[in-house]
Amino acid sequence: MRISDRILLILTFSLLAPLASAQTVQEMQAMDPDERRAYLESMSDNERTAMREKWRSEFDALPEEEKQALRQQRAEKQGNRDKDRDRAAMRERWDSMSEEERAAAKQRRETQMAERRAKWDAMSDEEKAAAREKRGERKGQQGQRKKNGGQRGEGQGGQRSEAQQ
Repeated sequence: MRISDRILLILTFSLLAPLASAQTVQEMQAMDPDERRAYLESMSDNERTAMREKWRSEFDALPEEEKQALRQQRAEKQGNRDKDRDRAAMRERWDSMSEEERAAAKQRRETQMAERRAKWDAMSDEEKAAAREKRGERKGQQGQRKKNGGQRGEGQGGQRSEAQQ
C-alpha cells in the first residue's frame, strides 16, 4: 500500500471513526452530519484515538478486494465529482425547498460559521499558525492527487495572509 493511500485512509477513518453510538462505518455513514459532529465533539482525544485505531485495525484485516472496493467507493463520493452536475443538483434542491426550509438551512450555515469563527478566535497565534500549516498540507496533498504528483506554487493552498484575517 502506498503512503498516499494510507494517508487518505487514515484521514477517512479519522473523520468517520469516533462514534460510540455507531460502532461500524455503515452505522456512522447512516448518521446525519449534525449527529456525527455533535458526537465527535463530545468525545475526548483518547476516545477518538482509540476509535480510529479500532477502525484502522478492522480495515487492515479486510481482504484486499474489499479494501480496494472501499477506496473506490470513497473516490467516487469525493474525488471524481462532476462539479457542474453537483451545482445543478444543489440548485434543484434549494429551489424545491419551502421558505421555512431555506430559512432553517441558512440558520444552520450561519451557526456553523459562527462556531468556526469562535473556535478560531479562541486559538492562540501558535495554534492558528499550526492550523494554517496543516490546512496547507492538506490542500497540497489534494492538489498533488489531482495533478498526479504536481507541486503547488508559492502562495497557493488556500491560506489567508494576516492582513486578510
